[in-house]
Amino acid sequence: MCRETFVTHTIAAHFIDGSGTRTEELVVKRLIMAGWTGRDPAAVEHHIRELEALGVKRPASTPIFYRVAAARLTQAATIEASGSQSGGEVEFVIVNHDGELWVGVGSDHTDREVETYGVTVSKQICDKPVARDFWRFSDVAGHWDKMILRSWVEEDGARKIYQEGHVAAMLDPRDLLKRFAPDNLGAGDAMFCGTLAAKGGVRPTSSFAFELEDPVLGRKIDHAYRVEILPVLG
Repeated sequence: MCRETFVTHTIAAHFIDGSGTRTEELVVKRLIMAGWTGRDPAAVEHHIRELEALGVKRPASTPIFYRVAAARLTQAATIEASGSQSGGEVEFVIVNHDGELWVGVGSDHTDREVETYGVTVSKQICDKPVARDFWRFSDVAGHWDKMILRSWVEEDGARKIYQEGHVAAMLDPRDLLKRFAPDNLGAGDAMFCGTLAAKGGVRPTSSFAFELEDPVLGRKIDHAYRVEILPVLG
């Protein structure tokens, strides 16, 4: 039997709960990108067909769980990407840290051109920015569907809303994690959990800002980054 091994990646994170904030190392063994996580099956199917028309292959299952190198997780204010066809998308992020689930927010930055011939490859070749703050999931579980995701881009010299909506559009994380594995996330697992439709359509983004808002407890987690475009020479 082949035994799975892990190349771990460590970032500094702020873990926030009722007792305050503590800064600890978050050790990530597996980075998982969950796709096609919408709660409305008809809407998911409609989007699949839209992307098929653009050349993106139908997923093997819905939801689907792509594995990405843990080292792709970053808190940098600038990332590098080959060519100008990559873009961000805001997602809530669930991590298992010290045996508990915590929620944060990140961007599943993806190469849109590569996506047309290989979704897994398009996920792997781009860094995955994530905010430093994480909330204890049990502190927000009771009002989960009221949480809000937003993202912004810069276009024509102006900051524009790119995505906005409640997390209720996606599968509840407790349901999603059960579909991933009977035992949910293991120690050191981090999962990006799906995104919202883009206003004006999915497109490349050279800068990206995003946040997760908890309107019940009156707080937000946010992050922003720019993209340094590397030349494609062949």
